[in-house]
Amino acid sequence: MSKAIYAPPRTALFLPASNARAIEKAKGLKADMVILDLEDAVKAEDKEAAREAVRRVEGFGDRPFGVRVNSEHSDHWKADLKAVKKSAATHVIVPKVEKSETVTYAAAYADRPVLAMIETAAGVMNVGPIASTTGWGVEMAGLIVGTNDLAASLKLPPTAGRAQMALALQLVVLAARGREIWVLDGVFNRLDDPEGLAAECAEGRLLGFDGKSLIHPNQIDIARAAFDPTESELEEARALVAAFTGGAERYKDAMIEEMHIDQAKALLARAGR
Repeated sequence: MSKAIYAPPRTALFLPASNARAIEKAKGLKADMVILDLEDAVKAEDKEAAREAVRRVEGFGDRPFGVRVNSEHSDHWKADLKAVKKSAATHVIVPKVEKSETVTYAAAYADRPVLAMIETAAGVMNVGPIASTTGWGVEMAGLIVGTNDLAASLKLPPTAGRAQMALALQLVVLAARGREIWVLDGVFNRLDDPEGLAAECAEGRLLGFDGKSLIHPNQIDIARAAFDPTESELEEARALVAAFTGGAERYKDAMIEEMHIDQAKALLARAGR
């Protein structure tokens, strides 16, 4: 299929591929990306029906549309990839990736750009080679952190928080930035805690994530606002670009150069998406 160029999503909403009502509703939601889930959200007895639903979905307008398949160790792996290939999906999302060969296989079998989920200690340790996966027919689109599974893989106690995963999160962001691919933060589980979601999104943006993976439509507006540049940031970026005359020079109380202008222009471009 022809592969369009999409901006990195600020919000990527996971929905069960078996939930026809949720899929229909998603067509009117403001999520930047919709991901239909064939993995954890679908019972074993409903897997085939969910694959058929994926094949029937025509898409979500001009937004990227992904499908999360079951892992390579699952009996559903090949059937899921085959369903993605026959669908209108723009991306295949592969869970629990721990080696680049998994990306190569998924890209070839599904014929789609890959978003690799980093959800285990082994995945974090190998995230550089995973992000750098190349080869004929392989398009590595980005990384998604699976924070719930990662916490379990790290054997963190139930009282642990994001601080205890900070190094792992930063390694994933570094790998993505080194290859100039997308990188999305993990989900926020507490559906009745909008303040907590906003705080975690703000932290994710400070870490360098492009956006947040979500599990409920009510999380979209909060995450989108957190990952959008603020008006004060945009005003400063416009002023910086307008003031720059070339080389290294003083701007207000700091020294600026071409690198700072590139950052400002990138911020303005993101706001104008």
